[in-house]
Amino acid sequence: MAEALAKTYAEQRGWKVVCRSGGTLGLIDKPAASNAVRALQDLQIDIRSHRSNGVTDEMARWADYILVMELNHAIDLRQRHPESGDKILQLASFGGLLEVPDPIGGWRWRFRRCRDTLNRCIKAFMDGLPPRLK
Repeated sequence: MAEALAKTYAEQRGWKVVCRSGGTLGLIDKPAASNAVRALQDLQIDIRSHRSNGVTDEMARWADYILVMELNHAIDLRQRHPESGDKILQLASFGGLLEVPDPIGGWRWRFRRCRDTLNRCIKAFMDGLPPRLK
């Protein structure tokens, strides 16, 4: 959801931002959760073609920023990609929160709440980007 929300916001603002999604659980080529698809359909965002992938060494080197939802994601990525430590940021902090709880396996309302939290945090983060990255 975060990747799609960030891409949508960048497009709305006319920014040339490139976003890639990568997980820490090792799920490869899995479709988005049906409740995530529905939550974003509410905003006319279609993620039905999305497929999961993990954060690779190449992706970690490529990224200017690596935004995570939960503290355990940051810990895991810092252990696996120590050279990327300064790039790893908790997305929730841009919304005044500690974490964005992962709604996986939860009811649709949890996905909608997560979507709204992600959207608020992503906008705050992206609005603060240096002009050269927009």
